[in-house]
Parts: sequence; structure tokens; C-alpha cells
Amino acid sequence: MAKTIQLDVVTPDRLVVAKQVEMVVAPGSEGEFGVLAGHIPFLSTLRSGELRYTAEGRVNYLAVTGGFAEVNFEKVTVLADSAEEAREIDIDRAQKAKERAEERLRLTKSEEADHARAQAALQRALARLKVAEKAKL
Repeated sequence: MAKTIQLDVVTPDRLVVAKQVEMVVAPGSEGEFGVLAGHIPFLSTLRSGELRYTAEGRVNYLAVTGGFAEVNFEKVTVLADSAEEAREIDIDRAQKAKERAEERLRLTKSEEADHARAQAALQRALARLKVAEKAKL
């Protein structure tokens, strides 16, 4: 039997995941990182992206937006601005958000604050679409 580590994914609104898992892979701000039981402790900021974890031999996917991940020997705690399981994502809504963000990017200059917000919105939408596609598999 594989060693497990506790994974807790929490947003300001709810507890999204609380379970023993074999592995966690998260979108760190400096790049994707993986965690197994007994991992050395660290703290990382998160970027918008796909968080995946393996529980009972099955890979599960979440779209996360921002926040932090704290890792210690026995637990991974993710405090995310938002987190959605693949089955919760409305693909049409995410596609429309992507299109709106792309349009805003076309209309703003790269040094404007609106451009940065549009870029962040685009990254959120792309993460949601990527994770939602996994639900179809």
C-alpha cells in the first residue's frame, strides 16, 4: 500500500478537498511542484492552473486560482482564492470568460493595469478549461 499524505484545499467559501492522497502536483508560482508523503517542508505561492492529486489510484483535477501551498511531512494545505473540481466547471462560461479576456488584451497596452487584470482573467479561464476537459476523459 502506498504511503499517503493529507491534502486540504480551502477557499474563502468552502473546504474543497480533505482526504488522504498518494501524490499532489500543484502550479507553484515558480513552476509546477509535486509532493509525496514525507516531503521536506516548504511554502509556495500559487499561480492559476491545474492542481492534480492521486487518491486510491485515481487522478483527480482541480482548477485553482492564486493562493498558497504549505507542505510538511504529513500534510499539504492549499489556501486558494478559488478552487473547482473538473465536474463543477461550466465550460461555456469559462469559454466566454476566455474570449472576454482575450478581447480586453487586444484593446489594452501591456503597461496598463487593465492589461494585467485581463491577463490574469485569461489564465484563470484557461486553467478552468484545461481542468474541465479532464472531466470528459
